[in-house]
Amino acid sequence: MTPLTGRRERKKAATRLALSEAAMRLFLSRGFDAVTVREIAEAADVSPTTLMKHFPTKEALVFDRDDEFERTLVATLRERPILDALRAHLRKRMARVEFERRTAFMKLVRATPALADYWQRMWTRHEHVLARVLAQEFGRRDGDRWCAAMAHFVLEAAAIAEGDRHPKQMIDVALDILERGWQRSLRDA
Repeated sequence: MTPLTGRRERKKAATRLALSEAAMRLFLSRGFDAVTVREIAEAADVSPTTLMKHFPTKEALVFDRDDEFERTLVATLRERPILDALRAHLRKRMARVEFERRTAFMKLVRATPALADYWQRMWTRHEHVLARVLAQEFGRRDGDRWCAAMAHFVLEAAAIAEGDRHPKQMIDVALDILERGWQRSLRDA
């Protein structure tokens, strides 16, 4: 993430953080559907209009780091070897997320149909972006099936690890499976 140098940027970032933290506190204590946008805005001491400028939907409050995840994932693919870079990136991501919060977070997502749908759409979008970048990196055409499959498998590894008691070890297991077939499938595709 680039450092925020201007006062305005710092203030926007602070407001965004206050909104997402207030939302998560309320969602985890009362459930997603039981909390209104107005309550979140009040808890963060802003107007509902300000909240909607930062987060166009209530679901977006839950996944406030979605864009950052995608940017860092794409940047990771510029490193070599790619699978090692992905492994390091995903392990670092898992280390950053505290297990208890991740468990509460994932329970909230899985128990709320609107959040589960939003999460699935978000992962699908990441999958398409990842597939395009893989195609660029390997000199393949956009829409390449190998790149699409690999993008799906890598993101599924992250999703599986999110729910595992030992997420870094799960990343290693899942990517070890991919790596065994990685070189052969790349050569044969």
